[in-house]
Amino acid sequence: KHNIPLSHVGHLVQIPKMKLNKIIDYGVQYITVYSVEKAIEINETAKKLNKSQKILIKVYDNNDMMYSMQESGFFIDNLGDTLDKIKKLENLIIAGVTSFPCYLFDGEEFKSTENIKTIKKSIKIFDEKGITPELINTPSGTCSEVLDLMVKDGGNCGEPGHGLTGTTPAHAKKELSEKISVLYLSEISHNFNKKAYCYGGGFYRRSHMENALCILDDGTEQQVSILNTDLDVIDYHFVLDRELPVSSTVIMAFRFQVFVTRSDVVLIEGIQSGKPKIVGVYTSLGDEK
Repeated sequence: KHNIPLSHVGHLVQIPKMKLNKIIDYGVQYITVYSVEKAIEINETAKKLNKSQKILIKVYDNNDMMYSMQESGFFIDNLGDTLDKIKKLENLIIAGVTSFPCYLFDGEEFKSTENIKTIKKSIKIFDEKGITPELINTPSGTCSEVLDLMVKDGGNCGEPGHGLTGTTPAHAKKELSEKISVLYLSEISHNFNKKAYCYGGGFYRRSHMENALCILDDGTEQQVSILNTDLDVIDYHFVLDRELPVSSTVIMAFRFQVFVTRSDVVLIEGIQSGKPKIVGVYTSLGDEK
């Protein structure tokens, strides 16, 4: 819609069949695939558009880390046969390999997952099939602290994500090069049973958020604890550990996923100069309000 270049599509969620024509016609550098069927669909679409499309092969092994509801990929033991099948598709270029998550923060430091070993195995199989991967995509937690690990493991590409906003799990525990650049802004709705409730609608359940800052009308600040322990409910509210004046401002910073919220996204410039100015308000899907 806004003519933004697309570098990589299909990594965690494959492109639905009826969207392929629009995306490939628009232009995308790489598409991740994890089924031969999807590769065939992409090839047929690229052929109709008279294009060659680069793809990445997502791989996995038995001991790899996978998040629930994201299970996908080509099993490493069958990768050779898979590459033989996909190589026959004339409008596809097998450009590289990927997995997820390749790095995780253990509370103290980022460490490689078993998925990295699978990536390394896959590169050997690529070589046996005469394929040199130009992209070795090893995402998750990608930030300045992960880059050295990535190079050591042979990767040459990651998905920055929360590294850009300073909100990886590591940023909640220690100072890193990136500065936190996102906050969640709410206010106290009401008090109930000696606890304050502020408006929700933007809580990412895997964020492990612990604290919030409440700013009272007189400008004083109180750090409060978040008590949202039941993750099976809709986040109508955040529950705070004490009573607070209704309509007081509440500020939080946590690892977010805007697309799973109903929150608005407000862009502010001029913060460093002391002259903050709202320059745009968007829905969680990026539509301007």
